[in-house]
Amino acid sequence: MKTIDELLAEGVTGRRVFVRADLNVPLDGATITDDGRIRAVLPTVKALADAGAKVVVASHLGRPKGAPDPAFSLAPAAARLGELLGSAVAFATDTVGDSARATVAGLIDGQVAVIENLRFNAGETAKDDVERGAFADQLAQLADVYVGDGFGAVHRKHASVYDLPARLPHAAGFLIATEVGVLKKLTEDVRRPYVVALGGAKVSDKLAVIDELLGKADRILIGGGMAYTFLKAKGYEIGSSLLQEDQIPAVQEYIERAEKTGVELVLPVDVLVAPAFPDLKTKAPAHPTAVAADAVPADQMGLDIGPETRKLYASKITDAATVFWNGPMGVFEHPDFAEGTKAVAQALLDSPAFTVVGGGDSAAAVRLLGFDENAFGHISTGGGASLEYLEGKTLPGLAALED
Repeated sequence: MKTIDELLAEGVTGRRVFVRADLNVPLDGATITDDGRIRAVLPTVKALADAGAKVVVASHLGRPKGAPDPAFSLAPAAARLGELLGSAVAFATDTVGDSARATVAGLIDGQVAVIENLRFNAGETAKDDVERGAFADQLAQLADVYVGDGFGAVHRKHASVYDLPARLPHAAGFLIATEVGVLKKLTEDVRRPYVVALGGAKVSDKLAVIDELLGKADRILIGGGMAYTFLKAKGYEIGSSLLQEDQIPAVQEYIERAEKTGVELVLPVDVLVAPAFPDLKTKAPAHPTAVAADAVPADQMGLDIGPETRKLYASKITDAATVFWNGPMGVFEHPDFAEGTKAVAQALLDSPAFTVVGGGDSAAAVRLLGFDENAFGHISTGGGASLEYLEGKTLPGLAALED
């Protein structure tokens, strides 16, 4: 895989460099609520601009239906990128149309442009190779070189991620190089004890990675909404907590495998419950109570790990040599149910281990709860991509960057 350092050494002055970034930031209207993904691609964009390239940044945002939708415009992201660069960023109001062509043609050496949301064109996400390839052909006309740096999208076989690199000389940006280097430390030469903390809502989202980690991790800690399917699989009463009943057989099989292989699979011993899901807009007090994990009342739902589980999980993390964390322990967006996620994040900070926060909601939680991002070993920009890498899957966007 060619690196951006090699590309810069060859010289990019005057060349149009297409940077596939991940600017899929959360928005409240037109206000960006977390600019972490924009800051993550900044080193690549700045290095190319400083070297005299005409930088064309492209990304998706949200899930528009293959047509323009103002709610998913990249205009706010382009404006924020300009603020972080300290220079104006041109913005094209389409992807491959008149505005994109004119905007790119008007760039001077060292200038940056952002084109509109790639998913405004149905060809970006098309399952049909010909349709996707046709869109990639149009994108290729905007550039001389391709740099892949949108790690959060490399697990997608999309036109700008998979097909476009085949049409242009290509290299991996700083972010992708960093992400891959970190993930290799979790898969190839792991320092032990290796502890994995998994949370989030759906156990189905994590089954494949649990399957892979049962042969690699020393301990797996389970929290979040997915924990209740595990607790139900053990025959516990979980009240009205989130449950994926169809996943119980798979979960039972994993519990048995963990016992046979000596992997320590750790489940909550107590949980915080409330009668209903909390109001995340008003943050009105939910008055939670802590109950044993095997005795959730029928009219209550589990919404966070309890105080004893926080202590337990912290003790399982602090002596680790490597920790990977993906998924919150509870409804961290509400203060009454944020303590479990806080406890896991703090345990990562207290541990001498190499710590990796696996993107997505975990990264959002770190920022929302006020932790210093730089205190962690690495915070990934791609939750789904990180998980699929750990599952051992071939990621299309990485395969496309191989020479």
